[in-house]
Amino acid sequence: MVNGILEVLLVDARGLEQSDFLGKLDPYVLIQYKTQERKSSVRRGEGRNPIWNERFTFRVQYPGADDDQYKLFLRIMDKDTFSADDFIGEAKIYLKDLIALGVENGVAELHPCKYNVIKTDQTYYGEIRVGLTFTPLAEIEMEQNEEELGGWKQSFF
Repeated sequence: MVNGILEVLLVDARGLEQSDFLGKLDPYVLIQYKTQERKSSVRRGEGRNPIWNERFTFRVQYPGADDDQYKLFLRIMDKDTFSADDFIGEAKIYLKDLIALGVENGVAELHPCKYNVIKTDQTYYGEIRVGLTFTPLAEIEMEQNEEELGGWKQSFF
C-alpha cells in the first residue's frame, strides 16, 4: 500500500447561479476527500465569478478496499449572515487514474481544468476550475532526507 499527498489547487469559478435575491453571492467551497474536509475562504461580494487561488492537501492511501472511494467532492456554498448557508452546486472529480499514475511515475499532475457545477436538480450551472497533484510519500520523504543531508545521498568515505 502506498501513502501519498493529494494537493488541490482551487483556482476560480465562473457563471455560478445567484442564490441571493438581494446582494451578491459570498461563495466558498467545501472540499472533501473521504473523511477529510477543507474549507476555502469566503469570497465576499465576488458574486458569480469568484477567484480563490488556494491550495489544500489531503492524505491518500492507494490501493484501497473500494475502487469507488477515489472521489473529490467540491461543494460550493453561499455564506449567509442571518440564515443557513445556501448550497449553490457541486462538482465531483474521480482521482483513481491520477493516483495510479502518481504511484507509477513518482508524481502525477493535472493542470487546472474546468468541471461542471451540478445543482440539486442535476442540471449544470457554471463551472469550477481546479488543479491536482498526487505525490507518493516515498518521494516526499526522500526529498526531505536529501535536504537534511545537504543534498548528499551517499558518501564514499
